[in-house]
Amino acid sequence: MSSVKNLLIVGGTGFIGKHLVLAAIKKGYATTVISLNKVSNNQRIKNVNYLLADVAKYESLEKVLTYSSYSHVVNLGGYVNHAKYKEGGREVFDTHFVGVQNLVSLLDWNSLRSFVQIGSSDEYGDIPAPQSEDSSEKPISPYSAGKVAANMLLQMLHRTEQFPVVILRLFLVYGPGQQENRFIPQIIKGCIRSENFPVSKGEQLRDFCYIDDVVNGIFEAMIHPQAIGEVLNIASGNPMKVKDVISQIRKLIGSGSADYGAIPYRTGENMSLYGDINKAKKLLSWESNTSFTEGILKSIAYYKSKSTE
Repeated sequence: MSSVKNLLIVGGTGFIGKHLVLAAIKKGYATTVISLNKVSNNQRIKNVNYLLADVAKYESLEKVLTYSSYSHVVNLGGYVNHAKYKEGGREVFDTHFVGVQNLVSLLDWNSLRSFVQIGSSDEYGDIPAPQSEDSSEKPISPYSAGKVAANMLLQMLHRTEQFPVVILRLFLVYGPGQQENRFIPQIIKGCIRSENFPVSKGEQLRDFCYIDDVVNGIFEAMIHPQAIGEVLNIASGNPMKVKDVISQIRKLIGSGSADYGAIPYRTGENMSLYGDINKAKKLLSWESNTSFTEGILKSIAYYKSKSTE
C-alpha cells in the first residue's frame, strides 16, 4: 500500500474540522482544507493549504480540485440546520447531497484510499434506541434527509464501482471550540454568567462524545481497510438525560439555573437517541476514552478563558 498521506478535509475550519486539522499535522499528513469562507491569517494553522470553494457549486469546486489528488478525504462539509423544506431546508439539503455529488465527480479515484463521509445520528429519526447501523433511516428534516441521500449515493458507488467510502454517524460531539450556539456551550455560558436560562424539560436521552475521541475515530476509519463500505456509529456509549447534563454542568461551575420546559421539544424529536457502538469497536478497535466529567471540565475551562478575553 502506498505511503502517501495527502489529506483533504472539506469543512476543515469548523469545530470538528479544526481539531482534525491539528491532529493531522501532528500525524504527518500533508493537509489541505476546503472552506466556504476565506480564512483570516490569525485563524490559519501552520503548514496547512487552504482552498476557497463552495462544494455545492460544481464550477467553484472544479477550480480547486482540478489537477489535485489525495490519498484520504474527510467530508465535514455542510452545517446543522433543522429548517423546514420551504423555510430554507432545500438549500440545506442541496449543500449536503449536491456537495457529495460534486466531490465524487471531481476527485481522482485512482489515488484515493479512503473517503470518510461524516453522517449524523439524526438520520435515524424516531427509530428506537440504541440505534444500530443496520436500521433503516427515517430522516425528519431536510438536513438529515440530505445526509441520508448522500450516504445512499456513496454506498451505491462502493457496491458498483468500488468507491472507498466509510460513513461515520456521529452522535452529539462537544468540547473546546464548539460554536457557542450549540447546547453544551450555551449551558456552560449561562452558568458562568449565573443566568436563569431556558431549556426543554430535559427528558431526552442523548449520547455526548468528546471531540478528541471523535477525531481519533475518524483517523481509525481512514486507515482500516475493513471499514471500507461500512456505516459506523461514533458515540461514547454512555447515554445521559439532558437534564442530568445540565445539572452536572451547574454543579461543576457552582452557579446558574435552568428554566425547564421553556423550550418545546422539536417536532418529531426522538426522545432516546444513542447508538450501538459495537461495530466501531470491532472494525476499528475504537471506543471513547474520555469520561463525560473529564470532557466537560475541559470545556468549562475553555469557555471560562474565552469569557475573560
